[in-house]
Amino acid sequence: MHYFLYREGELYCEEVPVRKIVERYGTPLYVYSAKTIKRHFQVFDSSFKEIEHLTCYSVKANSNIAILAMLCKEGAGADVVSGGELIRALKAGISPQKIVFSGVGKTPEEMQLGLEAGILLFNVESAEELEVLSEVAKKLKTKAPFAIRVNPNIDPKTHPYISTGLKKNKFGIPEEEIIDLYKKAKDNSHLQPIGLDIHIGSQLTQVSPFLEAVKRLKELWQELNHLGFEIKYLDLGGGLGIVYESEEPPLPEEYSSAVIKELKDLPITLILEPGRVIVGNAGILVTKVLYTKSSKEKNFIIVDAGMNDLIRPAFYQAYHKIIPLEDKRDEEIVADIVGPICESGDFLAKERKISKVQRGDYLAVMSAGAYGFVMSSNYNSRARAAEVLVEGDNFFLIRRRETIEELLALEVIPDIYL
Repeated sequence: MHYFLYREGELYCEEVPVRKIVERYGTPLYVYSAKTIKRHFQVFDSSFKEIEHLTCYSVKANSNIAILAMLCKEGAGADVVSGGELIRALKAGISPQKIVFSGVGKTPEEMQLGLEAGILLFNVESAEELEVLSEVAKKLKTKAPFAIRVNPNIDPKTHPYISTGLKKNKFGIPEEEIIDLYKKAKDNSHLQPIGLDIHIGSQLTQVSPFLEAVKRLKELWQELNHLGFEIKYLDLGGGLGIVYESEEPPLPEEYSSAVIKELKDLPITLILEPGRVIVGNAGILVTKVLYTKSSKEKNFIIVDAGMNDLIRPAFYQAYHKIIPLEDKRDEEIVADIVGPICESGDFLAKERKISKVQRGDYLAVMSAGAYGFVMSSNYNSRARAAEVLVEGDNFFLIRRRETIEELLALEVIPDIYL
């Protein structure tokens, strides 16, 4: 459920007309519903109430610190994949003991940052990474709590770019190497093995791949337990999908009941890393129609939001529903909705049936709350969009629009060219 609805032909976010926000902050503009985010988190988290668990929101899905602070108040931890995301989570008030650090390419500096902050654990993705983690912990005269990420070679049945649990993917360590790696770490005075981790992909729409991964993780836990390891945490990652078009992802209750049934008898704490399922349908990207043009072959709607603002359609061929801010119910046309970027791949939708619009109208790109702003860029020297959070009948600017002066401030012309 989300809180973007038409009222008397006008699109609202909660109790605020979206046009009112646009009139103040312009476009392109990301708009998020606080009520939607809170509801999605509560539904997901409460579905695991029968088992000891920690819900660590996946910061990469949407990393705005206002959203992180709101989720912190709801009881969320954080799954981070960089030093920058770790700093964001800490600045938002999330307890270090509710933070897990994932990702295949952690630097020694990032490891040190995590150890000094006192995070819950590192999800280690290679034997060399574990060696470096040990060296950093030794330098700091401490122990590094860790879990090893298992690559179980499970097909998540999702887009290949967001599949992470197959042997051909860069993530994790092959299942058959896991036990030996834990054995090597056992006598290391600077490593503390406390968890097992798995994450097979994003935007999953079936329970069966999750369940297969859980069963593999349980078997490894039992083997490690038999060898005398105290593995207290099982991290199942995230990946639960949402509805963009016609997908039918499992409800959190369906997913959780299958997991709980498999793990309820183990003396562990479950770590969950939902991202898209919390924020995906909680945000929209609002864009202005700059021009329309037609030929015998095509209709084009040219808007001011481009692939630098929302890259998912170009990158993943992802579908986003696109609707006008005013529900005119006018004549429908089939058109490509394209941006101003100088690339043929710059589109938000192709061959899309949409109400006929004209220059100056506004469109809302739905389900843009996850992997939207966080994946935006300054390509073509375009300033990134502003972000606004709506709560009830109030709205707040949570990231102002960039300026070209700010972009240029990071660049230097050598004296020889002056």
